[in-house]
Formats: sequence, C-alpha cells, structure tokens
Amino acid sequence: MKTFALLVLCAVVSVCLSAGGPSSSSDIPNNEVFVKRDLASELMKQKQKRAAGPAPAAADLTLTQLESLKEVCELNVACDEMADTAGIVAAYTAFYGPVHF
Repeated sequence: MKTFALLVLCAVVSVCLSAGGPSSSSDIPNNEVFVKRDLASELMKQKQKRAAGPAPAAADLTLTQLESLKEVCELNVACDEMADTAGIVAAYTAFYGPVHF
C-alpha cells in the first residue's frame, strides 16, 4: 500500500511540474524568429500575387510554345520591345490576352 501511495505522489508531482510554463530561456521563442516569419509570409504573398495571374509561367511552356508566342509578338513592335524587357509571356498576355496552351 505504501508503494502505491508513493507512486501516486510521484505521478502528481510530475504532472504539476510539467503543467508549468517554460522554465528556461531556451524554451521561450526569440523575437528574431517572428521577424523572419513575417518576412517569409510577405515574400510568399508577393509570390502568390505573381502566380495568380492568368498567364502561365514560362517554365510551364515548351520551347515550341514559347517560339510560337515570340513569332506572334514579333509582328507588333510594341509587343516585341516589351518582350525584350518584361519577357515573352508577359508581353503576349498584355497585348493578346491569356496564353491558350
């Protein structure tokens, strides 16, 4: 019976000790981590805004499809100049609408 009482007492003590808050400074999160998470969140929002557009990424298109877009865009001087600076997919989308591949 004494063993059982001692076992219950040890269990109560361990529950009480584990229920407390963090006891060491290594358990408390550092403010620097939160800044990094905020920055990462902001970067992901920017990436999602760019990816949310109707135009597919250039990596999703084959070389033949990109060449086809380039041939269409070369006929329009403004589109061709924009393709040189902003990329063929962005230029084609701006002048002719979404890419239909």
